[in-house]
Amino acid sequence: METILIKGLQLILALALLVTIHEFGHFIFARIFGMRADRFYLFFNPYFSIVRYDPRTKKWAFFKRNLTEQEEFERSEAVKRDTEKNGKSTWRDTIYGIGWIPLGGYVSIGGMIDESMDDKQKEQMELPPHPTDFRAKAAWKRLLVMAGGVIFNFLLAIVIYIGIAYHWGEKYIPYENAYEGMDYVEAAHAIGFRNGDIPYMADGELLDAKENGTLIKMAEAKQVTVLRKNNANGYDTVNIAIPEKFLLTLSEAGAFMGYRMPVIVKEVMHGEPAADAGLLADDRIIAIGDSVTPSYTEFAQAIKAYADKDVTLTVIRDSEEITLNAHPTPEGKLGFQFKPITEVYDVQTIEYGLFESVPKGVKDGVNQLTAYVSSLKYIFTKEGAQSVGGFAAIGNMFPNKWSWLSFWEITAFLSVILAFMNVLPIPALDGGHIVFALWEVVTRRKPALKVLIYSQYVGMLFLVLLLLYANANDIYRFLIK
Repeated sequence: METILIKGLQLILALALLVTIHEFGHFIFARIFGMRADRFYLFFNPYFSIVRYDPRTKKWAFFKRNLTEQEEFERSEAVKRDTEKNGKSTWRDTIYGIGWIPLGGYVSIGGMIDESMDDKQKEQMELPPHPTDFRAKAAWKRLLVMAGGVIFNFLLAIVIYIGIAYHWGEKYIPYENAYEGMDYVEAAHAIGFRNGDIPYMADGELLDAKENGTLIKMAEAKQVTVLRKNNANGYDTVNIAIPEKFLLTLSEAGAFMGYRMPVIVKEVMHGEPAADAGLLADDRIIAIGDSVTPSYTEFAQAIKAYADKDVTLTVIRDSEEITLNAHPTPEGKLGFQFKPITEVYDVQTIEYGLFESVPKGVKDGVNQLTAYVSSLKYIFTKEGAQSVGGFAAIGNMFPNKWSWLSFWEITAFLSVILAFMNVLPIPALDGGHIVFALWEVVTRRKPALKVLIYSQYVGMLFLVLLLLYANANDIYRFLIK
């Protein structure tokens, strides 16, 4: 339960930030071009709002019903009269609020057809446009307003990557430093990978652990070359053919690979079997009984087989191999702490100054966008459609324990996804509005009002069905598969 709460909190916090920045992108461009923004909401607010603030009256409302259509209309008309008198619209003309359904948010821009339209607003669309209306502005201005959310989301991702580079720098374990290689998922084993293989090349290009998108590069390659230990304590180069759509197989199986962790003692617990056996700090356990344990993967399986039984441990101590007698607990525990992987392998650290962080952040943002767009070609396959996930899938991207580094890395990645998905030419998304604006720029003809309204309905229906399908996939994977 605690894990679910931590993941859920991280998801809501990330979505709140991403949605606020996205909608602020629309809002700020609308303000620059003198458009009237009636509402600016984080999350959706059918029937009532958690928080609502009206700068015109300087009144706050908490857990109050929404304004009626008539109240909204009267306020909008008052704002129009004031803008005609003052010559411009201001930020005070907007109602700001927080809704109670954490699935997104919106900016309601006067004279624009969007998901927040009510019957009163639709009637107003039949009348001549007010000077502060969205539809009264030039097509290129409307295009920038609709692209504002996408622009700001991508800029947010870059800013986050810049902050990560500046604050944390870049810490990574070069593949060649991981002398025990990698552990691979079963899907990778099925095509020829073995635990202990060290990634070397993908389609003839050297792999670099510090580069973003390395795993996707391997999964999309035609051939991956690995270094594999041989009996002479050296390494052979082995070529592994990667089947088409392997990336989709991995999306079902989970992470492609992870560093193998040698079983090295960090600290022995007093009074536990490890202490009784004579284990010491820095000892490396390489075998339990007849089972070889080059990494924790093999160790975890072997120790269970000797739960509450006498067993010999083969240990390397000060470069010499010795044997110890141990008796694990009934739960299959010896009672010692493992050395973390960052103390086992040689970790490389790159520190970035403020000015060095900027190109690094831009590069990371572009690399993530490129890798994500590349992977989308699978979405139109049967396997790709089955891999689509909803909120549970997104929440599972976050770690079980709170880590600010992981939180910001995942939030930046989600910001890249949100930016790209919103630019797709689907009615009801920003991309759909951009297409209509581009059409007007090229043809110098405005689309008919009915076309705009009905395309909005179609787009909203498509998005609702997609949302239901994605979350149904989550439920299927959790309860059935």
